[in-house]
Amino acid sequence: MVKNQTRKEETRRNILDAASRGFREKGFAGVGVDGISKAAQATSGAFYAHFGSKDGAFLAALELGLDEVIDGVPRFQRDFGDGWTDAFIEYYLGRDHRADLACGCAMTSLSPEMSRADAKSRALYDRKMQTIAGLVAKGLPQFPADQRLAKAWAFLGILIGGLTVTRALSDDSAIEAVSGAVKNAASDLLRV
Repeated sequence: MVKNQTRKEETRRNILDAASRGFREKGFAGVGVDGISKAAQATSGAFYAHFGSKDGAFLAALELGLDEVIDGVPRFQRDFGDGWTDAFIEYYLGRDHRADLACGCAMTSLSPEMSRADAKSRALYDRKMQTIAGLVAKGLPQFPADQRLAKAWAFLGILIGGLTVTRALSDDSAIEAVSGAVKNAASDLLRV
């Protein structure tokens, strides 16, 4: 029984990982149940047994992706101390992160999907993004407490928007110019 349970959990994880990569890279409309199942080396029947529907898989992938950010922000704060925002900016707009749609940040790749998402997905997104903004705000002690959350939202908006634009561009010099400008804007926002 334990072996079957472990295999079932492994199948679920594989499907969720494949769904997460697929939705981030191709968007909700760009990937189907069969494609996710094939990428996970699972059957469509296993997909439906674990997630019930494509919407169910999207909700789980959204939660996974935003939880990665919720785990990552405190790690940057701990590992880089007072310089955490500079390190985060460099990572977020760095070449590797810009190029990795499938494993890149869910805030950038899945936020555009939210305007078409169901109420349950939007409610989850709202809760998770508010948590993320709160974590960023906690890492901004240079500002008065009543300004931190607004600064956090602006910081996130600059980074998410900047990454979206750099990923949409095809000209390398334009990508580097936008990336540099956005990095400077995000840094300038947090100067006292």
